[in-house]
Amino acid sequence: MSTCADLLIEFNTFTILGRCTRTGALGVVTATGEMAVGSRVPFVEDGVGAVATQALTDPRLGRKGLELLKAGRTAAETLEALASSDPHIESRQLGIVDATGIAAARTGKGNSDWKGHIAENGFVSMGNRLTGANVVEAMADRFRSMEDAPLWERLMLSIEAGRDAGGQHGGQRSAALFVCDNLDYPLVDLRADEYDEPVDELRRLYDLYVPRIPYYRRRAADPTIGPFSAWQESQGLN
Repeated sequence: MSTCADLLIEFNTFTILGRCTRTGALGVVTATGEMAVGSRVPFVEDGVGAVATQALTDPRLGRKGLELLKAGRTAAETLEALASSDPHIESRQLGIVDATGIAAARTGKGNSDWKGHIAENGFVSMGNRLTGANVVEAMADRFRSMEDAPLWERLMLSIEAGRDAGGQHGGQRSAALFVCDNLDYPLVDLRADEYDEPVDELRRLYDLYVPRIPYYRRRAADPTIGPFSAWQESQGLN
């Protein structure tokens, strides 16, 4: 018979969330051993912040975190309020980056090893039940090294760095990338929900979608733009 302890070790996730200092864009990228991680971990709102909630997660903490940030709480104050409101906080892992880039994170004692986080100005890199600390360190190193790149590129390459550094015990099953860039709607919302290699699938979707970002951004303001193929031809991109 499985015990509670046996079940706890099955939850494992690695994530990086951050802000672009040039544009103010905010985003989260994540991978986990269960399906549909994009429905539970990333919470982002323009001009407010980014929150990631994982391990034995309660996704309601993500929405509550954004509400607290919007009400004027700092990242640290928001984290403290979330922790004090949740009787199961030691089973959670939380990361927050506010609209100015200030970051805060908490790894509960009940998370499975390896567990931990790096919280610096502009980003949080974190994970639980990982193959080692080098996973979180690899994501942080990649994110730091690409300050001039678009946020979605920094995040995508960072999650690949974490995967390549070993990822989590038992591999990954789903991955997601969510970025807001001052549009009042997500500019990037990609999900690989149940795959043997979800980060590879996320990369495939990413490579298809990124060339369309300028088109979708313009189309929202100019519905006469026509289909992507026509726009692509007008830009000489065929």
